[in-house]
Amino acid sequence: MNLSINETIMANLQEATRLTQAGQLQEATAMIQRALNGESGSNENGEPADARGETIEGSYRVVDEAKPDTVSRSRDSAAHSRTAQQDRVQSPAPRQPFAVSPNIGGLNAGGLGDLLRGKLAGLQGGLQEGWQGGLQGLNTGFATPTEALPEGATFTGGTFANQAGSRDYKLYVPSGYHGQSLPLVVMLHGCTQNPDDFAAGTGMNTLAETQPCLVLYPAQPASANHSRCWNWFKASDQQRERGEPAIIAGMTRRIIEEYHLDEARVYVAGLSAGGAMATTLAMTYPDLFAAVGVHSGLPHGAAQDLPSALAAMQGGNGPLASLDKQADIRAKSSSARTIPAIIFHGDRDATVHPSNGDRVAAQYLPSAGTGKHAKSNMGMQSERGQVPNGHAYTWTTHHDAKGQAILEQWSIHGAGHAWAGGTSRGSYTDPRGPDASKEMLRFFLTHPKDVSSGRK
Repeated sequence: MNLSINETIMANLQEATRLTQAGQLQEATAMIQRALNGESGSNENGEPADARGETIEGSYRVVDEAKPDTVSRSRDSAAHSRTAQQDRVQSPAPRQPFAVSPNIGGLNAGGLGDLLRGKLAGLQGGLQEGWQGGLQGLNTGFATPTEALPEGATFTGGTFANQAGSRDYKLYVPSGYHGQSLPLVVMLHGCTQNPDDFAAGTGMNTLAETQPCLVLYPAQPASANHSRCWNWFKASDQQRERGEPAIIAGMTRRIIEEYHLDEARVYVAGLSAGGAMATTLAMTYPDLFAAVGVHSGLPHGAAQDLPSALAAMQGGNGPLASLDKQADIRAKSSSARTIPAIIFHGDRDATVHPSNGDRVAAQYLPSAGTGKHAKSNMGMQSERGQVPNGHAYTWTTHHDAKGQAILEQWSIHGAGHAWAGGTSRGSYTDPRGPDASKEMLRFFLTHPKDVSSGRK
C-alpha cells in the first residue's frame, strides 16, 4: 500500500497512541521515531513492524552485593523495605530518553510538526511513568531524605536569572567556610534527578567538609525539559552567552562574587546529560572554569537535534563519531588553552555508549595538526586497578610537555550508567566504585588556573 508522507506519519501516530494506551511503551516509542523519520510502521506485508531494536528505553537490572549476577525485573520490588533498598547497587540505570524533548525542529508539514511535538511530549510522560513504575524500590524519585548537616554547614536554595533565563539551585557551604577564598565546584545532575538527589548520591558535600569548598547544584526544571535533562543536544544551548550555558555561567559568577571565592579554582562536573553540559561549559567558558569532570557524558557539539542525539548516545554516526574532528571543535571554542579534564565511563553503559568517553577525551587532547595527521603532544601511561569487592578499572593519564597530568580517563569495567563510588541514598549510583567524586575533587584541586602565566 502506497501512502503519502503525511498519511504515513498520521498512521504511525495513531498506532503509537494505541500502543501507549495498551501499555506497550517501547513499541510506541519506536513508532514515534518512525514518524519522525517519515518511515512506515508496517512491514512489506502490511503488518506492524517489529519495534524491537529501535527503542530508546532499555532493560535494567538490580545487582545485589551478595549475588552480583542476580537480575531483577519484578515490579514487586515496591514491597521491599528502605533498608533493602540501601543494600543494593544500582547498575546500570535504565536507558532514558534523556535527549528527547518536545522540541522537534524543521518538521512542520501542514501542522504535523505541532502534532508530533504534542504526541512526543505525551508519550515521553508515559515512558517516564513506565520505567519508574518498574523501578520501585530503587530510589529513583525525588523524595530524597534531607541529611543532617554538620554544625555550621548550610545547604540552601536560591534562584538566578539573567537575559538567557532563570534556574533554581542549591548551594552547599561547608562548616569550615568563614569568608575565606575557597574553591567552587559546580555539579550538574543527570536526567530525572534534582540537586538534593545528586548531592546525596555523589557524596560531594561530605567531601567538601574534608577538603573545604563550596558546591553549587543548578536545577533543570521540567518546564525546560520534560525529563529534567540539560539540553546539551540543542544548538541554542551549546554557545557562549546563550541558553543554558549562559545561565549556569552567570549563576557561577554570582556565587563567586557573593562568597568571595577563588576565581582560579572554579570547576564543573556532571553526569550523563549533566556531563555533556559540563563539557559544553568547559569549551565555551574556559576563562571561567579551571577544569572539568565528565561522568557518562558526551562531547561538546555531539548533536544538534533529536535524531543526532540518539545516534550519539548509541555510539552511531553522529556529528562527532570520528575522533579526527575533535581538533576542529577545540579550535572553535572560546580559548585555545587546554582545559584539564577527568573522565569516567562504564564499559557496560547501555544508555550512553562507552565510545563517548573516548570522544570526550579527544576534545581535551592538544594536538599538532588536525584530521588524520593530528598527533598528541602528551605522554600517556595506563594502569589497572581493582576496588576491593568492587569494579576493576583502567586509569589512563596524559601528561603535558612539563610532565603535568592534564587529562585522566577512567574506564570502569562491568559498570553501567551510574555515578561510580556513589552512595545508595541517591539515584543512578554504583557504590562498587571507584570513587568518582573523590578522584574528581583530587584532580580539580591540583589544577588551578595559572593566571600569572596567562592561562585563563
